[in-house]
Amino acid sequence: MNEARNAVKKIRVLIAMLGLDQHEVGAIAVTGVLRDAGMEVVYAGRFNLPQAVVKAALEEGVDVIGLSCHSWEYLYYLDELLALLRRHGLDIPVIVGGSVVTPGDAQTLLAKGISAAFGPTATPDEIIATVTELAGAATSA
Repeated sequence: MNEARNAVKKIRVLIAMLGLDQHEVGAIAVTGVLRDAGMEVVYAGRFNLPQAVVKAALEEGVDVIGLSCHSWEYLYYLDELLALLRRHGLDIPVIVGGSVVTPGDAQTLLAKGISAAFGPTATPDEIIATVTELAGAATSA
């Protein structure tokens, strides 16, 4: 039984905040939720530029990138982040979540190429299910 468990690759998620957004309480809470669900989480913290997020994604081999947004700066950096991921040939789903994400913003973000967007009413179960689905569920190592 332990051999089968060890053969399953854990989902790896990068959590970061772009620009000068320093409201990390939500990011830390989601980090804990994902870890409690059995995922490996790389926490890049505050004050990241798109280049740093892409570099961390490359170095850490993550399956999903989660951007915590509690100011609107992510709107300024998002196009650059997506372009850098494409330029590096990375097909990593990007999720945006935070207190400032309205349903209208979510539609705009999805049209830009974001894989999922969560506003302030998202539940831990919704977040876990979405990350799991986007990461392709538990795949063999």
